[in-house]
Amino acid sequence: MLNPADGPLVSMRGITKAYPGVIANDAVSLDLQAGEIHALLGENGAGKSTLVKVLYGLLQPDTGEVLWRGEHAKLRSPSDARNLGIAMVFQHFSLFESLTVVENIALGMAVSANDSLRTRIREVSSRYGLPLDPDRDVFSLSVGERQRIEIVRCLLQEPQLLIMDEPTSVLTPQEVSELFVTLKRLASEGVGILYISHKLDEIRELCDVATILRGGKNVATALPKQESAASLAALMIGEDVQPVVRVDNPKTGDPLFALNKLDVPAKTRQSLALQDLSLVVHAGEIVGIAGVAGNGQDELLSAIAGEVPVQPDEMIWLKGESVAGWTAGQRRSFGLCAVPEERLGHAAVPSMSLAENALLTGFHRQPLQRAGLIAMSRCKRSANQIIDTFSVQCHGTGSAASSLSGGNLQKFVVGREILQSPDVLVVSQPTWGVDAGAAAAIHKALQSLVKEGAAVLLISQDLDELMAITDRIGALCAGRLSNFYSTPSIDAQQVGQLMGGKTALDGVA
Repeated sequence: MLNPADGPLVSMRGITKAYPGVIANDAVSLDLQAGEIHALLGENGAGKSTLVKVLYGLLQPDTGEVLWRGEHAKLRSPSDARNLGIAMVFQHFSLFESLTVVENIALGMAVSANDSLRTRIREVSSRYGLPLDPDRDVFSLSVGERQRIEIVRCLLQEPQLLIMDEPTSVLTPQEVSELFVTLKRLASEGVGILYISHKLDEIRELCDVATILRGGKNVATALPKQESAASLAALMIGEDVQPVVRVDNPKTGDPLFALNKLDVPAKTRQSLALQDLSLVVHAGEIVGIAGVAGNGQDELLSAIAGEVPVQPDEMIWLKGESVAGWTAGQRRSFGLCAVPEERLGHAAVPSMSLAENALLTGFHRQPLQRAGLIAMSRCKRSANQIIDTFSVQCHGTGSAASSLSGGNLQKFVVGREILQSPDVLVVSQPTWGVDAGAAAAIHKALQSLVKEGAAVLLISQDLDELMAITDRIGALCAGRLSNFYSTPSIDAQQVGQLMGGKTALDGVA
């Protein structure tokens, strides 16, 4: 372990990185000690991801330098960083879906996918409470399970510096607690940790120091344990963030969406079957579905949106019509829009521009064609409206979806669906990876949508989010739904019981 008197484990000095039309990092400096958990905070697009990519060798700065244990570090590639002892858990997964868990980890570590590695994966994943089957195909895993691969792969490298970019976005509260135990133990052993998260209560619990970026520049250094979540948010954004207050809706309208004993068989041996699911969502209400990752959330959204075939009987109802046999496009045209949890590859095509991504789902409900041909000028206007309304930081409608930060792409995707004025919106993990200000804006937009008479079905692992804005709440466990309850009538612990498989709560109507 480095003694603090010996100097920082890593120092970044005057890092500047510019792209056409924007300076992502503007003379940013940061010191991180061995054994320190150091938070890097900022709004979406503040320059956090660019800075850590420089540290990991994915980008080279225009000016400035990185010092490793006081010596100039040549970080021309991630392999240079790994050779020094730097590992990184990415916000967007770098996985090959057609390969198994062990094959992906072997590729990332440049080792053989043999029984020895399988044994190490089992040992590390068990020790740190991140269960993984080394022989599972990645395409069959939930987003939460894919995140575990990234974390375990880094831990197998026994790093001296661990960079974590939104590592808890898809973990349950219990998994987060277990991860924090692991990180604190690593820090006590002298490992430095650079931690990026928009969950400010996590930052206050876990981190020793915080560097705050705004507009690509250092604006403050703080001691998180001496700050409140609100004061940290204000440092990030430059102004106070008004929390979203749940609006009680004592009166709701007609049922707009319903599931009636929905059964969907598993597509593969690894995927979950949905069994006997029933729920109703009325006009003017937000209904929440809680659940641990991998309990059928993806399968549920795909069945509702029409992405997987469902027997054409009376199991899925939209505005009084049975739509189980309808295609995804027919359902969307009739008023049902959906936001999947995976942004890149499912909600948006990475290589396509924002204007083109606006077209992909928008043409069903908006006049984005003319005489059967794509009207790109209309697509650009639609994309511009999304960008302006939801404060998406980008280089215009021609920007590729993959060029946006995770939070800004999430704002674009959610905004694209909301601005189509759906009668029913099904949204999964709407604020995954977005900052406090953007999360508040998304929540307010959902509330405005239901105020106008729409119905929202919110699938989320964020209990704070569910408790804050839903009118009724239930949980999905092993492909089955619990009963639903008025949100003000129960607490987070009771929701946790439902997430664990309990179908009904004792003494709650």
